[in-house]
Amino acid sequence: MQDLQSLEQAKSFFISGLEKLNSNNLSGAEIDFESSLRFAPNRLSIIINLSIVLIKANKLKKAEKIIHEGLVFHAKNKDLLLSLVEIYKRIISFNKNYAEVYVNLGNVYRELNMYEESLMAYNNAIKFKPNLAESYLNRGNVLQDLKKFQEALGNYDKAIAIKPDYAEAYSNKGIALKKLSIYEESIENHTKAIELNPNYAEAYVNRGVILCELNLFEQAIINYEKAIALNSDYAEAYYYLGIALKELKRLEDAVASYDRAIEIKPDYAEAYFARGNALRELKLFDEALASYEMVFILNPNYPFIKGEIIHAMMFVNKWDSHDALIDSINQDVTENKLSASPFGYQGVCNAPVLLYKAAKIFSFSKFPPQKNLINKAKRVVNEKIKIAYLCGEFRNQATSLLMINLWENHDKNKFEIIGLDNGYDDKSKIRERIEKAFDKLIDISKMNDLKIVEFINEENIDILVNLNCFFGLARNIVFSYKPAPVQVNYLGFPGTLGVNYLDYIIADKTVIPKKYQEYYSEKIVYLPNSYQVNDRQRVISNKVFTKEELGLPNDGFIFCCFNNNYKITPNTFDGWVRILKAVEGSVLWLLEDNATAGINLRKEAQNRGIDPNRLVFAKRMKLPEHLARHRVADLFLDTLPYNAHTTASDALWAGLPVLTCMGESFASRVAASLLNAIELPELITTTQAEYEAKAIELGNNPAKLKAIKDKLERNRLTTALFDTPRFTKHIEAAFTQMYERYQADLPPDHIYIEA
Repeated sequence: MQDLQSLEQAKSFFISGLEKLNSNNLSGAEIDFESSLRFAPNRLSIIINLSIVLIKANKLKKAEKIIHEGLVFHAKNKDLLLSLVEIYKRIISFNKNYAEVYVNLGNVYRELNMYEESLMAYNNAIKFKPNLAESYLNRGNVLQDLKKFQEALGNYDKAIAIKPDYAEAYSNKGIALKKLSIYEESIENHTKAIELNPNYAEAYVNRGVILCELNLFEQAIINYEKAIALNSDYAEAYYYLGIALKELKRLEDAVASYDRAIEIKPDYAEAYFARGNALRELKLFDEALASYEMVFILNPNYPFIKGEIIHAMMFVNKWDSHDALIDSINQDVTENKLSASPFGYQGVCNAPVLLYKAAKIFSFSKFPPQKNLINKAKRVVNEKIKIAYLCGEFRNQATSLLMINLWENHDKNKFEIIGLDNGYDDKSKIRERIEKAFDKLIDISKMNDLKIVEFINEENIDILVNLNCFFGLARNIVFSYKPAPVQVNYLGFPGTLGVNYLDYIIADKTVIPKKYQEYYSEKIVYLPNSYQVNDRQRVISNKVFTKEELGLPNDGFIFCCFNNNYKITPNTFDGWVRILKAVEGSVLWLLEDNATAGINLRKEAQNRGIDPNRLVFAKRMKLPEHLARHRVADLFLDTLPYNAHTTASDALWAGLPVLTCMGESFASRVAASLLNAIELPELITTTQAEYEAKAIELGNNPAKLKAIKDKLERNRLTTALFDTPRFTKHIEAAFTQMYERYQADLPPDHIYIEA
């Protein structure tokens, strides 16, 4: 009842105020509108009329206060921004010289992304009051929005010239300098802002962001924690703190920081997204999926969120809405939308044209071509061809397990090889071999991108090899500056990067048939056998496993697939179920990367009429023992569209035949490439029906399977697949041709290496 009475009193004073305004009784109207506002705070109609009265009475300071205290309240409500535009225009109609109102109008236009109108408003403010520092500050902010960073800097400098103690202008200037990659000066400006205002929490956060850009994560954390000490409810500070903690692999702490950001700001989509990434690294895939799904709820158009959702679903083999979501992503990619990151997308897409488009969309969003900082003059000719391999996995990980013997076999009389390590030393035996194999192994993990670019230039690197692309601890932004005359995409990601600053991709005629060359931004280097290098020195443990200790039945055919869970699609699983039904007593032995995947796959088996106990899950173990346990299995069943890659090499090296179904994409043709190189083409199929029929035939025909196993054993050390010295000569011939084309001023072109 009291509320109704207040509204009635507000209405009464408001009507009286209007009558007095119309009769030009400004003092009486002012009293009535102020009384009305006390009974109905923040009512727009009261604020506008009171402002008009004050402007007419030339009480500009008081009018400005009403505007700031009243209208700013409504500016937080996006639905009322257009109404605010009209309010400011009406106020200006009574006083066209009121610069502060033009500034407020410009701010509202900026909130509406109406940048040209915003600039016009600030220009008017400057016209009527040239020494109003806020006008230059805000105009600089809009110019930053328009990515006109140099022009923005000029405006911040003018604001500072008018108001030397303007902390906000220094901080915003620092942001513009960061955008121009002028990092040291950027830090200096944020530091100046903090000196002027020690309680300026935003400046601490901004300085922390730059320190993160420079890979100075510990220093960044100090700044974020200072901001939080100043403002314990500063959601963005907790978010950026989480980013820095994640980079330091303090994943649990990062998640806690994201949680706090979300607690303060429940609609914080960026924090949910980052939280999902950290949880995925912790292999908490269920929780990661929930975070990604929350991002989609908050913002269905959040960049690449659909792809992260489908990838997280695949990690736990949760297939509800699988087909509909993939159809939606495919449509998005067709329409050039930011829908899926290439690594996860290749697990569910078999179309080279879509994978190419997705790569281009992602690369130009995340690491577009940068201004070349390197002198274009021809490099000094080195005594040896200098090859630098940039990689985040110089440790006990699949990339290095495949590459190590190549590095060891490089002809050191012709090539100098340098490792640019963006990862970490895991103190493993493979790391020891890596350190011995390289002429130099440089830790770049704590260097910022521009420092790495400078180092590559100073080292006079001839060929820079990207062993990551969309996988692992990548530094693609380094390649975007084109610091080396020849840049190569190899091994880490089976596909194109979709940009013009990588010159070549190393492949073979199986993984990239000529008809698909148009779907690669790089020129293709065709090696004569398989593109995939292998280490023929890999140790297989002498341990003889029993089926019982591995949880397998003593009788019955053992199909196996040690691919990651996210490669198992519903279609692949349907085929496996049909195979199990046709081979009596058979079981399927799978890798259990996480418990949820095992639960879901058993549930899917039961839904398809198969005893869930016919799925047996293997825990991860050390590689020599893992290779040894392959011998217990009878046949490796591959996945589509993302084949077994290193896992296929593992199986073949251990003597286990691999049956594959070859698709259209690079990732779906790798196992076929390996089988061709080991001369077992009879294990390559091209349709799902043929794949299933072949598996069933081998499962029911022990003699035929034994013949294939015997052939594999004969071919293992006599064919090309595991002949690392032969492979090294082929890839060195490719590197030599790339280098010679550059020295001859010839553009990159497809290269064919003969056996």
